[in-house]
Amino acid sequence: MRLNHFASVLALVGVLVAAVAAPQPAAAQVQGAVVTEQGRLAIRHEKFRLENGFEVILVEDHRLPLVAFNLWVHAGPRNEAKGQTGFAHLFEHLMFAGSKHVPRGQFDKFVDAAGGTDSNGSTNFDRTNYFFTLPSHQLALGLWLKSDMLGYMLDEVDAVALANQQDVVRNERRQTTENRPYGVADEALYAALFPEGHPYRAAIIGSHADIQSIKLSDVRDFARTYYRPNNATLVLAGDFDPAEAKALVTRYFGPLKAGPKPPEVQVAQPVISAERRLVVTDRIELPRLTLAWHSPAYAAAGDAELDVVSHVLGGGKASRLYGLLVRDKQLAQSVQVVQDSASLGSLFNVEVVARPGAKLDDIEALVDAEIARLAAEPPSEAEVARARAAVETQLLQRMEKVATLADLVNFYNQMAGDPGFVTQDLARYRGITPQQVSAAAARWLRKDARVSLHTVPGEKLLAADVPTPPPPRKATKGVGINADAAWRAKLPAASAAKPLALPTVRSFQLANGLTVLHSPKPGLPLVSASLVLRAGQSANPIDKPGLASFTAGMLTEGTTTRTGQQLAEALAALGAQLHAEAGAESARIDLNCLRAQVGPGMELLADVLLRPAFDAAEFERQRGQRLAALSQQREDGPTLAQNVAARALYGKAHPLGTAALGTEASLKALDVARVRAFWQAHYRPDRAALVVAGDIDEAELRALAERLLGGWAAPANSAALAPLPAPQPLAARTVLVHQAGAAQTALAVVSPGPRAGAPDTAAIKVMNAALGGLFTSRINQQLREVKGYTYGIYSGFQMGRERGSFGLYGSVRSDVTGAALQDIAREVTAMRKTPMGTPELSRVRNAVMLALPGQFDTNAAVVQGYANQWVIGQPIEALRALPAQLGSVTAATALQAARQHVDPARQTVIAVGDRAQIGPQLKKARGTVLELGPEGEPLK
Repeated sequence: MRLNHFASVLALVGVLVAAVAAPQPAAAQVQGAVVTEQGRLAIRHEKFRLENGFEVILVEDHRLPLVAFNLWVHAGPRNEAKGQTGFAHLFEHLMFAGSKHVPRGQFDKFVDAAGGTDSNGSTNFDRTNYFFTLPSHQLALGLWLKSDMLGYMLDEVDAVALANQQDVVRNERRQTTENRPYGVADEALYAALFPEGHPYRAAIIGSHADIQSIKLSDVRDFARTYYRPNNATLVLAGDFDPAEAKALVTRYFGPLKAGPKPPEVQVAQPVISAERRLVVTDRIELPRLTLAWHSPAYAAAGDAELDVVSHVLGGGKASRLYGLLVRDKQLAQSVQVVQDSASLGSLFNVEVVARPGAKLDDIEALVDAEIARLAAEPPSEAEVARARAAVETQLLQRMEKVATLADLVNFYNQMAGDPGFVTQDLARYRGITPQQVSAAAARWLRKDARVSLHTVPGEKLLAADVPTPPPPRKATKGVGINADAAWRAKLPAASAAKPLALPTVRSFQLANGLTVLHSPKPGLPLVSASLVLRAGQSANPIDKPGLASFTAGMLTEGTTTRTGQQLAEALAALGAQLHAEAGAESARIDLNCLRAQVGPGMELLADVLLRPAFDAAEFERQRGQRLAALSQQREDGPTLAQNVAARALYGKAHPLGTAALGTEASLKALDVARVRAFWQAHYRPDRAALVVAGDIDEAELRALAERLLGGWAAPANSAALAPLPAPQPLAARTVLVHQAGAAQTALAVVSPGPRAGAPDTAAIKVMNAALGGLFTSRINQQLREVKGYTYGIYSGFQMGRERGSFGLYGSVRSDVTGAALQDIAREVTAMRKTPMGTPELSRVRNAVMLALPGQFDTNAAVVQGYANQWVIGQPIEALRALPAQLGSVTAATALQAARQHVDPARQTVIAVGDRAQIGPQLKKARGTVLELGPEGEPLK
């Protein structure tokens, strides 16, 4: 999958970040790795190299008892041989398929059992990344796992593992490229930008033919060339003792043999001298314009200036193209502009999704005119300042979490050869002038140097199908690179664990009834806040679906004191993010900002909450946006499956039975008066909570809340909240939603479930983790790792204040739809029949319980956790009591939870796919099938 580099979020202008590559002070003296020294923000780190060339960067940070392990292998698609597109990404998958001392399927189970979070891998054009975060007492375990991946994968990988991961990756391609709107157009863009032989030409995911053609000998050759200690870097970020970390890194990685220096990749950046225009058809409803230029490589002259250009043109609601195309002309559904920086040359992209009826030629002409104006006339100082403020906040947010902090340090190390390059990086942005921004646009964004791609509705053209061969009958293991040692076969012991605790939160109430929840977190100068209300979808009148969502969406589009544009500019000047939306049972207004801007940021939050304008012209614009969004939902199989699942659970005559956006008929019937009336009735302090986490003390928060929200009064004659009506679920137990030509089947398996506060909540969580909640769950392992049917499939319980449900969601290969459902049914039956064994119970219980601190490692995560607790009507203390409750779950209580809450007789299956391909399979597996079109209409 194509992952954007984050050059555009690494610029911090006005606050210089210095990385100090010196030995670390004692742990008692250092709380966080990100500190302020002499008025400058600084990231403390230490870099060293083992004798075999293995690079190690230590980032000591004691804010939480966690350690992030971030291993970069300096190889990606830029290193693939001809005819092997997708190989680097396939290799990423194989790295998790087992090694000499970690049997196949056990790597992720070890991480789960230790309470790991953020465990995954990723591939971009320049590198492959393997990462997870563990509790700090599992430092040795993390290094044991990482060293075995890097040093002993070849000892274990075999033809069976290769064939399975080829299936998985091909399913990923179907899901992320072929079955995703605009996915085939993105591939076509790179083919037009880069010539044959350039390593960036093919999509990172690769083609079916190339993925399937990879042989075990290719895997071994690639590993011997690139997966050697002298071509890898490990960043440890978190709560550890540097001396202990150095000793353990040397023990685990020091004996690995260095390889020959990998071959240099030297490719000239392509030059486009005449505009290349192309049209791609896809199964979409909204056309899309993409303009792309070759631009300077990361940190080269012009790279930073084009980052600023991207913000000025398309960096959010205050940007020029958003204001012109979305707000004023109302021709566009969305605008995105990015300088996507890479090592062999970057790409500058403008992407505009059109509104229904808008012509891409007209949109392109307006974009061209705006680019020409920027090239001829420098932007204002205010525009450049807004770009600086945005990237400052985004950079600090990347430093908030040890996992992303580790990745940031590794990025600088590879892309600039210096993990402390942040100092020089920021200097690039600090000196940028409006004149330089204009000059960069004139120099790089010429019409004769670009690709113009129009994606329009039509047939999705895919390459000829490549059959999936039968799985190999015999597996022959290979010969490893590194000598074995008996001690490597033993799982390392953990050190003493620190007490398991969740962030503290204090509560107080204003005189008007507003509840305030406060979780102080000094350190990084960041604050997150959420004003959450009982004004979600469940409050919709039955005949007005979409009203709650429409009301929330209007809040940030103008107040009685600021127009929508003025509000966007005020937020951008602060570098703050403000967003409002309505969910199933609540509406919320979320704010993320710098500590220094918390006062002005909270003033803007209060403004949109208390003084929304509900302007008639803006209302009509939002109506058009929402109608277009409904058409976009019809393009996406997984979204369709979820929407139909809601109808199956609750029925059409229920507030939760339709999509949150509503329906075309309901949106057309709404008016400003109804939206204003909903706001007046449901946006009230006695049904609201303000949840705040970050670098702010209680006294300051109290003063802000009293000043800004103390005068907010509830309606004098408002009625109590009406209870939800009884669900009227579909009678059909199997529903097929026809999506012609779908490359996969999007599945949803749903049934009623328990509400919040169920006495067996802990047992439900542990049971679901084993069934479908974890990557290592029974269902995902069977369908992905054993059968190769899917890229991933997961289950979960929605336990709300007034509603509860169980759902299992994922996409499978179309030709195995029926077989996948049968496997799911077998796993559900087995979960309900026999109690878990001790090893499985211990693993999944720890996975849920020990991972809790890692799920509250940012201000936004803390806010979300406690805000959700308030929404579902449960006491705050219940969340902090959860670890002890999870620890007491037994095999018997988990079995009882499965028998009570996962009942196959009550489950409804929704399958979105091509009727000709999946209809016969569904009838064979499930019997009678109700067939619907994408609008929910019965098919003949």
